[in-house]
Amino acid sequence: MQETGSISIHTENIFPIIKRFLYSDHEIFLRELVSNAVDATQKLKALASIGEFNGEIGETKISISLDEEAKTITVSDRGIGMTAEDIKKYINQIAFSGATEFLEKYKDKDLNNSKDQLIGHFGLGFYSAFMVSEKVRIVTLSHKEGAQAAEWECDGSTEFKISPAQRADRGTDIVLHISEESKEFLDKGRIRGILTKYCKFLPVEIEFDGKKVNNPAPIWTKTPADLKDEDYLSFYKELYPEAYEDPLFWIHLNVDYPFNLTGVLYFPKIRNEFVPSKDKIQLYSRQVFITEEVKDIVPEFLTLLRGVIDSPDIPLNVSRSFLQADGNVKKINSYITKKVGDKLNDLFKADRKAFEEKWENINLFAKFGMITDEKFYEKAIKFALLDSLDGKKSTLEEYKELVRVNQTDKNSQIIFLYTNEPVKHHSFIESAKKRSYDVLKMEGVLDSHFINHVEKSDKDIRWQRVDAEIIDKLVDKGEAAASILSEDEKTKLQDIFKSLVGENTLSIESLPVDELPVLITMPEFMRRMKEMAKTSGMGSFMNENPYFNVSINANHSLISKILKADEQTQTRLAKQAYDLAKLSQSLLSGADLTAFVNRSVDLMAAE
Repeated sequence: MQETGSISIHTENIFPIIKRFLYSDHEIFLRELVSNAVDATQKLKALASIGEFNGEIGETKISISLDEEAKTITVSDRGIGMTAEDIKKYINQIAFSGATEFLEKYKDKDLNNSKDQLIGHFGLGFYSAFMVSEKVRIVTLSHKEGAQAAEWECDGSTEFKISPAQRADRGTDIVLHISEESKEFLDKGRIRGILTKYCKFLPVEIEFDGKKVNNPAPIWTKTPADLKDEDYLSFYKELYPEAYEDPLFWIHLNVDYPFNLTGVLYFPKIRNEFVPSKDKIQLYSRQVFITEEVKDIVPEFLTLLRGVIDSPDIPLNVSRSFLQADGNVKKINSYITKKVGDKLNDLFKADRKAFEEKWENINLFAKFGMITDEKFYEKAIKFALLDSLDGKKSTLEEYKELVRVNQTDKNSQIIFLYTNEPVKHHSFIESAKKRSYDVLKMEGVLDSHFINHVEKSDKDIRWQRVDAEIIDKLVDKGEAAASILSEDEKTKLQDIFKSLVGENTLSIESLPVDELPVLITMPEFMRRMKEMAKTSGMGSFMNENPYFNVSINANHSLISKILKADEQTQTRLAKQAYDLAKLSQSLLSGADLTAFVNRSVDLMAAE
């Protein structure tokens, strides 16, 4: 049997849902009512601009008043006002949007940009008042000539009352009789906090307790050419009054196609660590604060920045509290990424020296972006800087040319030597310097990930930490050094050191006589696995099972001395040389370190 029909929706069933569950945070009621007051004011200005209102606009300030004794909050405006018929149309019809109807009616008129600042679209905001009120009253007078004032009253049920009223001037008063369970809102500090959070930049002046609480013309609504550096710095302080440092620089966003977007992004000084900050990018829609959770609309790496983004084209849920993913979000995300990349590239080209001075404070977020966003990587690779230990800064391409001749191995790969602990790796760095090799300083929290990413993207280069192997193997040019030992002597050395090194790899190498007698290194691939294991929660396993290469310098005089000594002396000297190598890699501690110190004293006393 087939049957068709219409779904029945009963107001008495849906009204409680709207009141209780439409908005997750009850403080939103004030944002919604003030936004409605702003719309009423903007509509009046729009009508005046096309000659449909010829009266005196005069004062358009929106006032919020609190009466603790009467337990009421009143939102008053001098906007377009309503007649009794308007109340029936806009208030009694749930989800009927007056803003949408207004825009449709005057879509062919030039409304002097006032229509672009209309906030409401869903027609549900007024009902948020019932989340905190046991009764709501509206007293209103339309702007229309000869109109009569009207009053609407409702106790939160589906019953309402409309009656004639007295009001001397056009506009609307929304009077909330606050319920007992919502008495927290009968506090001046609480109300001021809500207004500061949500209404700080609404385009109509707002007054509470006799004081102005908003800035109707924030800088993101202005033309960049009309602004000075002082304006941007002043606004930064307005956004983040507790910030103790000025931003490094900023980007003014302003686009009207294929979506509308304005805003200002500030680049704060970012240290070499990820520290959660309460000073986040703020998302607005038509100057109404929405959220600080902007991870969908802003690339993740840019959440380290601060500032404001405002767009009427950002898709919001019906309560205007959360973003909804759609094509515009992706477009805006891509646009912001491009804008930031272009800005940094422009700064790099315009003043290389000034950019280098800022690099310490921006490299963390820049590398974060390069690792997580391929489009940003393509731009950033042109200005991302590498730091040599001698203080020189180079782009990737510049650095390749700098070390190409001296640090190209037998497989035609350019070897980038680096250290993340210059003090600990000092002896290895000195070995590199003896061969006129350059060493990069890569101490950042993201540098290990950055190295992996760059290496995958550029097959011409290979990164090697300076302590990952003996220097002649790090930059292997296929040139075998001569050894002063015979094969039998090498075999004997293997036997002497075998019991000391355990499962680690042991090799006899022909190194310069001024290198250490024994060197301990961790292979580059093994160290990277260890770092990855640490970030994935397997660090303890890798730390308990270290794997090293132990290289014996066959050309060192101490090694020759060990070979010539008696068995007991061989064991003591070999142990001392091995422990010395462990000490240079911070691998000696506890009882082993004590034994090394005591042995050192005995050996010196015996000389």
